[in-house]
Amino acid sequence: MKFKAALILFLCFCFNQGAFSQNLSQKLDSSPNVSDLSPDDIMKKVETRHAVSGFSTNFFQASTIKAMEITDSASGKAFFKRPDKMRWEYETPDRQTIITDGNRLWIYRPGDNQVMVGEAPSFFGDGKGFSFLSDMKLVKKQFTILLDKKVEDDYHVLKLLPRQKTFDVSVIYLFISTNNFEVLKIVTYNSYGDETRIELDNIQFKQNIDDSMFNFKIPKGVEILHLDEP
Repeated sequence: MKFKAALILFLCFCFNQGAFSQNLSQKLDSSPNVSDLSPDDIMKKVETRHAVSGFSTNFFQASTIKAMEITDSASGKAFFKRPDKMRWEYETPDRQTIITDGNRLWIYRPGDNQVMVGEAPSFFGDGKGFSFLSDMKLVKKQFTILLDKKVEDDYHVLKLLPRQKTFDVSVIYLFISTNNFEVLKIVTYNSYGDETRIELDNIQFKQNIDDSMFNFKIPKGVEILHLDEP
C-alpha cells in the first residue's frame, strides 16, 4: 500500500504533503528577504555550480495527499546527466528503480517482478518529476522565478511558478545553499494542495556518468505494463 501510494504521487506530480506546508505559508509575507541577490543572480550561481555533465546524490522523499491525509516517505540514491537523463534508485521502503534516457521511461519493481514502460516527455515535461535537476538551465525556461520572502537559515529560497499552467505543478520552492549554491531541498505543490518534498544529501558532481546508467534492459520473465495505455 505504501509503495503504491508513493508511486501514484510520483506519477501525478510526475514523478511524484501538512505541518511543513503550513510553516511555509505562515512565513510567506511576514519576513524580510534573506539575500540582496536577485533571483537571476542566484540562478546564475546555481547554474555555474551545477555546470557539469552529471551528478549523483542521496535523497529523502516525503509525499502527502492532502485530501486523504496520507503521507509516504522513501529514500535512496539518484543520478542525473544533462540534458534530460535521470535514474532514481529507491532503497526504502521498497526497492524500485525509475530510469529515463530523455525519451523512454522505465519503472522497475523487482519485488513484483514488474516493469512499467512509457514515454518520458509525458511524465517529465514542463518541470514535472524534478526533471530540471538534469539541467538547471531548464528552470529559467519553464518557470517564472521569484525571490521568496521566507527566512530559512543557510538557504536562498526561490519560488517557481510554471509558465504553462498544469494541475500537476502549481508552485515549486527551491532551497539553495547560501554557502555553495547547491540545490539541497525542493518542495512542490499541485493544484490540489498535495506536497512532495525532496531533500538532497552528499551531492557528488561528476564529469562523466556512463549513458548505460540511463537505459534499462528488461530481464526475461518480467511482466511489462505500458503506462501509455488507457
